Amino acid sequence: MTEVLRRGRASLALSFFAQGAAFALLVTRIPAIQDRYGVSDGLLPLYLAAVPVLAGAGSVAAERVVRRVAPSLVLRWAQPVVLLALVGVGAGDGTVQLAAALAVFGLALGALDATMNMLGVSLQRAYGRSIMLSFHAAFSLGGIVGSSLAWAGAHWELALWVLYLPVVAVLLPAALVGSRWYVDGGKVVEGPAVAVPAPVPTPDDTDRLAFRLLVPLCLVMAFAYIGDSTVSNWSAKYLQDVLGSSEQLATVPYNVYMVTMLVGRAVGDYGVRRFGAAVVVRSGALVAAGGFAVVAGAPGAWVGMVGFTLVGVGLCVIVPQTFAAAGRLFPGASDAAVARLNIFNYVGFLVGSPLVGVVGDAWSYRGAMLVPMGLVLVTVVYARSFEAGEDRYGGGHERARAADVGRGGNGL
Repeated sequence: MTEVLRRGRASLALSFFAQGAAFALLVTRIPAIQDRYGVSDGLLPLYLAAVPVLAGAGSVAAERVVRRVAPSLVLRWAQPVVLLALVGVGAGDGTVQLAAALAVFGLALGALDATMNMLGVSLQRAYGRSIMLSFHAAFSLGGIVGSSLAWAGAHWELALWVLYLPVVAVLLPAALVGSRWYVDGGKVVEGPAVAVPAPVPTPDDTDRLAFRLLVPLCLVMAFAYIGDSTVSNWSAKYLQDVLGSSEQLATVPYNVYMVTMLVGRAVGDYGVRRFGAAVVVRSGALVAAGGFAVVAGAPGAWVGMVGFTLVGVGLCVIVPQTFAAAGRLFPGASDAAVARLNIFNYVGFLVGSPLVGVVGDAWSYRGAMLVPMGLVLVTVVYARSFEAGEDRYGGGHERARAADVGRGGNGL
């Protein structure tokens, strides 16, 4: 593999790591943000919901912008904006400044998520084998680092800006320097085997994006994030209120879930290469659904923790492979496919927590855990959408290494 592609992979992994850290630093310090600005419990959900809504708008905007400029250029400037907005969240003086900082954070977040995954999909195409999970493993690692720093900030009672500023002072210049080596789909890189011209979008690609082929992947993405938000928002409350654990023990499942996501994603690409994406995604969905079933029927806290761990083992592979599948389905318009698909991660994030809360209040929280279980099982039905066909990675199916990444989305 050429040095250019290796550098491109490393620099993109750094961006995923920085994004994971920044997002974790925001969401894990929401109580401190609420206290600093005096946001009422009634208004807090509106502030929080605005971030994914605006992120969806940012993803739509990114799809349009990358028709004219390279995705790497959007990513290069979206990441510093996200990091600076994080400092703004911690350093503001009133709710107006908080609203402005969160709005900027959300818009830039959507553009950042979309373009990172665009470059990841196109780099995977250049490598000719599955590497997408490794980028999301870097995101998970960043999330663990960010949440650990947030814990330290809470423990030492640091002001938000005191916590955020040093982290941003390290990550921002590192991301800017690393951005020099991003590899775009439209850039031809001479490799050891062959240089493949960038796929050119066709009218067929445009039409297909608007219709049925992308819909199953959008549903899978949304349902996976409903499952993820269930764990992140409800695991501690479920263990404490339903399974009778201590307050300290109730914090463990999400930490274990994050570590499980990291480990699963770190090794998941090898499974995709060996068995194919459809098998890995189908297996992941079954394991995640089984985890929710264990949680729903758990007699005590320790069994509940095993269930949430299984959910992490299963869900860790689904989102990265959904982006990769979009790139394979629409090789001439992958940037647009990824940007549209990315919107549904925010849909799942928005829907998941309220959905579980409503079902839990109307029925029971044990019964509420069956809702994400059923939704995740839908992925098994749609697993055929992950079949790689001629682009199957792994084993004897791996393609000759391609030197061009193939930029998509110009025609949409």
